[in-house]
Amino acid sequence: MSEETLSFQTEVAKLLRLMVNSVYSDKEVFLRELISNASDACDKARYLSITEPEILGDDPDFKVQIKVDKEARTLSLSDNGIGMDRDGLISDLGTIARSGTSAFMDNLSGDQAEDMQMIGQFGVGFYSVFMIADKVEVTSRRAGDDAAWVWTSDGLGEFTIDEGSREGRGTSIVIHLKEGEDEWLEEHKLQGVVKKYSDHIALPILLTIDDGEETAANEASAIWSRPKSEITDEQYTEFYHHVGHAMDDPWLNIHYKAEGKIEYTGLLFVPTRRPFDLFDPARRHAVKLYVRRVFITDEAEGLIPSYLRFLRGIVDSEDLPLNISREMLQNSPLIRHMNQAVTRRVLTELSKKAEKEPEKYAEFWENFGSVLKEGLYEDQERQTDLLELVRFRSTAGEDLVSLKDYVARMKEGQEAIYYITGDDLQTLETSPHLEGFRARGVEVLLLSDPVDDFWLSAVFEYDGHALTSATRGTTDLSNMGEEPAKDETDEVEPAGDSELATLIALIKQTLGETVKDVRTTDRLTDSAVCLVADDGDMDMRLERMLKAHNQLNSDSVRILEINPKHDLIKNMAGAATKGGAADDLADLAFLLLDQARIIEGEALPDAAAFSRRMATVMAKAAG
Repeated sequence: MSEETLSFQTEVAKLLRLMVNSVYSDKEVFLRELISNASDACDKARYLSITEPEILGDDPDFKVQIKVDKEARTLSLSDNGIGMDRDGLISDLGTIARSGTSAFMDNLSGDQAEDMQMIGQFGVGFYSVFMIADKVEVTSRRAGDDAAWVWTSDGLGEFTIDEGSREGRGTSIVIHLKEGEDEWLEEHKLQGVVKKYSDHIALPILLTIDDGEETAANEASAIWSRPKSEITDEQYTEFYHHVGHAMDDPWLNIHYKAEGKIEYTGLLFVPTRRPFDLFDPARRHAVKLYVRRVFITDEAEGLIPSYLRFLRGIVDSEDLPLNISREMLQNSPLIRHMNQAVTRRVLTELSKKAEKEPEKYAEFWENFGSVLKEGLYEDQERQTDLLELVRFRSTAGEDLVSLKDYVARMKEGQEAIYYITGDDLQTLETSPHLEGFRARGVEVLLLSDPVDDFWLSAVFEYDGHALTSATRGTTDLSNMGEEPAKDETDEVEPAGDSELATLIALIKQTLGETVKDVRTTDRLTDSAVCLVADDGDMDMRLERMLKAHNQLNSDSVRILEINPKHDLIKNMAGAATKGGAADDLADLAFLLLDQARIIEGEALPDAAAFSRRMATVMAKAAG
């Protein structure tokens, strides 16, 4: 097969220019990225050799080799890992930011901190090599294949792919240095960078200068197997960068050895920032499973619950068999036991953080709270523990509040924990359903995450207090909280009982089956009307979400509540007893219902009819 020239599948020149000029603050990052890729390739080959030992051939010892040729001004890096075939080279090296090209390009801002995070998210670390190279040659031979392939590029928009030769499996990268980048030919420079970023990698990194003696550049031991007292914060951070392919620093390190029924070591990290795939529909975790320091898989189903998928790190078991299959993993009682133990340990550490450093915990919650709440309906066993960890916005102020805090400051006569769900905090804060609660100083939790509607269906109470929607059923506020403060403008008498009864009957007759009921309420103080769900009905926001995802076809009929102290309602009540009231008030009755729908964020079923009625009422008012 003859040499082919192909174009990169994105605006490569623009991307590389952005990386060089605004993303990477230190060029040495390229070496870290290449070594991490080589380490991952060796891990995959090591695992494959458990069931296919023949792939090792006469090269059983995994390693990374770095070679310098000062005369040719080249820096080379080789590994004997899994390797790539032709399609792999084209797919992995020829498609930049393949996890989301458009999103990647759209989000690059020129802000160094933010853009470095984006680089880590979209998997373009390899291309950092073009900061110091004017040409890169990658020769690779996949384990089990006889053929090798060569990928070559100058990073300006095209690459070539051609047949090549390589003894044994693995990948070799030859970097032709740009003018002015000769520091990467110096032993002390390379030694320092390897020591800084890759000392933790559990395979030797060997350095050779101009065909001289080969020297070890790293300690080559698994960091998690070392005593915690011997590991610095910087080493933990660099291992997190390696294992999590991350650019941020860890928010929390959890390093421990479990002994007893099963033995394993966990080195887990909570990121500072959200990983890019946090809300991927697959909801897979990213914790790697090792057995006696041998990498097994990063897709061990059941090892980490999905609501802890923000974790990065490793779990190294002493008890699992090295030749364990994916099917065995799925059905392994040892995996289930480790899942329980790891989950318990992580929740304990989060609880300590929440208690000792509430401000730091608030940062964690803003990033990962919506994911952690998934456990409230997925993990019944841990539900009580998780309820202590959840935090909410509320009508009490801007600070996050725990359920424990909420209960501690409940008003006299208040028995339930009140909440309201909606699409965003701004809409919730202006909801008319909160008017009566605010007037009496009763705190209401503001829940705006999509997951809230689901976990609320599985959690019914906390500390003996029912979780109750402020938009559902009858709510008697008269016996709780403080009596609303009054001034002259507050001394408003409601419409008379008989007039109200007549008005309610008229509205019911007019609206017919479009409402379940019409009744007065004390939950409103400023607004004239609102819609509420009956006690046994589905929450209104959940219903809208299910309809939007085609999971629900029918509409629930709601209750229309009216404020007897509102001027509009009083005027309508006064007119209800006059002759011809049914005709005169018909348009107003439908407008009241449409007003309530608009407040709830619902689409009007007949916008033309709404417009026509509004014009009629305005014409009467103007006349």
